[in-house]
Amino acid sequence: MNHFGLLKKPFFIACSFVALQAVAQPKASFVPCQEMPDMMVQFNADLRAVQRFYTPATGNTFRNAGGEGSIGSPEKRARLAKLYNDYLKQLSQISFTALPQECKVDYILFKRDLEEKLRQGADEEKEYAKIQQWIPFADKIWAAEKLRRRGTQPNADALAKEWTAIVRDVSALQQKLKDEKGLTQENIYTASEAVEGVRKAATSVYEFYNGYDPMFTWSVPKTYQALDSTLARYAKDIKGKAAAFTAPDKSGIVGQPAGRDALVRQLAYEMIPYSPEELIDIANKEFAWCDKELLKATKEMGFGTDWKAAMEKVKNSYVPAGKQPEAILKLYDEAIGFLKKNDLITIPPLAEETWGMMMMSPERQLVNPFFLGGLDIIISYPTNTMDEADRMMSMRGNNPHFSKATVHHELIAGHNLQYFMNSRHRTYRNFSTPFWTEGWALYWELLLWDMQFAKSPEDRIGMLFWHMHRCARIIFSLNYHMGKWTPQQCIDFLVDRVGHERANAEGEVRRSFVGRYPPLYQLAYLTGGRQFYALKKELVDSGKMTAKQYHDAVMRLNAMPVEMIRAILTNQPLTEDYKTKWKFYKSGEVEGKQF
Repeated sequence: MNHFGLLKKPFFIACSFVALQAVAQPKASFVPCQEMPDMMVQFNADLRAVQRFYTPATGNTFRNAGGEGSIGSPEKRARLAKLYNDYLKQLSQISFTALPQECKVDYILFKRDLEEKLRQGADEEKEYAKIQQWIPFADKIWAAEKLRRRGTQPNADALAKEWTAIVRDVSALQQKLKDEKGLTQENIYTASEAVEGVRKAATSVYEFYNGYDPMFTWSVPKTYQALDSTLARYAKDIKGKAAAFTAPDKSGIVGQPAGRDALVRQLAYEMIPYSPEELIDIANKEFAWCDKELLKATKEMGFGTDWKAAMEKVKNSYVPAGKQPEAILKLYDEAIGFLKKNDLITIPPLAEETWGMMMMSPERQLVNPFFLGGLDIIISYPTNTMDEADRMMSMRGNNPHFSKATVHHELIAGHNLQYFMNSRHRTYRNFSTPFWTEGWALYWELLLWDMQFAKSPEDRIGMLFWHMHRCARIIFSLNYHMGKWTPQQCIDFLVDRVGHERANAEGEVRRSFVGRYPPLYQLAYLTGGRQFYALKKELVDSGKMTAKQYHDAVMRLNAMPVEMIRAILTNQPLTEDYKTKWKFYKSGEVEGKQF
């Protein structure tokens, strides 16, 4: 059926609890309507086609879907903008009021994402215009790549002369660059990516014609090699300008604070109806609850109020080098057994069968000091290249009590199950958000705490360490991005208030602020977890659904902002331009306890 085949036709939407239960356990093939899934599938295919076609084909191989990476050509950016506008126009032809609830959610989120892509594209155009003076040759190389896409035979002599002239131009620009003082960090990133994009375009042209076109093969290779090496050096020189932005403290970490306005805009996009200051205040209150629980466990261990001494004992429970994979398997067996015993969620046998293990490289451990998860669990533990101090910090930071609190986060019912179910249910949805991805995995830490999964005070300290860590992520990341804290203050906060090993704290902060890491990612863990927790109270604690029905429903709806999951499961009134308004933090409550 044409995806507009049901336009303007009314739908009867059942709002009874029976309908809610049907959402909880739908068939894998269930599609709530035709229009939105069809449109979203077609859009994703069209997007891949456009990205593939307008991305240079390098490597003398068949192109994949044409991922992002470097800044593309102006032609590509214009074509993507047209694609987004075309689909916004198509979307406007659908009768929003006639859609069933799930498809209203798809409509809202699809429209939101198209508008956000257009906004990002406009920002990129503005940034590109600021650095065009550093790439005046770009249009000529992109023009050659455009002709290559349809196999137009080039004038090889003219092309060789043009590329030779570009080499001279770039050499002059490199000299000018040495004295340039006015580039911002964003300018540097955009310019270096733009040069890399042009370099890929030149390589695409070269690899297509060289060896196949006689005149090209005769005239261009040496010129191309000079151009390629010159552009590579130029991109490196541009990136080197970032050295002028020295670290604000002894940490040596150079990041780029997003600023409060950007945080507010991104929070609205992610459907989080709180200001940065409100989130910090909530995290501090939740941190205070953790402190109280930590002191209870400390007293049980015989350390009075010296929680750092109790945590030292917990850290020193590490297993010997080489034994961590076996320890992780033991913890996984405990977690999966607990989930099954309490019948908390449907666990497909194949998901339980096919998760794997990998070891994390020493290089990755510099920014990921703790194990990671997903399709596989990636274990962080000492290697032969580490010195003794780093080995000890790795083992102490990944002790069994800390790890017990997060194996289920990384595997089942966390990230591994998320990946497994996302590829099998509502696969047309593409609304990935860390508040769903990390929030869902974190939610299980909150739920299992309530269910007394941690029996010993040592295990409770392990769970509290991670809970405090997630509170700290909200506090330090927002303070940093609003320009209030330096990276060193963030590191010291993790060491002093959470009990991190210093090297692990440095890795955590480096991971958070270096590169293009999304500024809201770190706060998404506990904030998203609190959303799922609040929704559990609304649906499960009230008796409207069982825990298993609720958890299965979330997994089968696929990734989206948690507020929209609530809109589906509780049949919230929706409008085409719905804005976030669900205040999921209830004053005075943390895990059913009082602040």
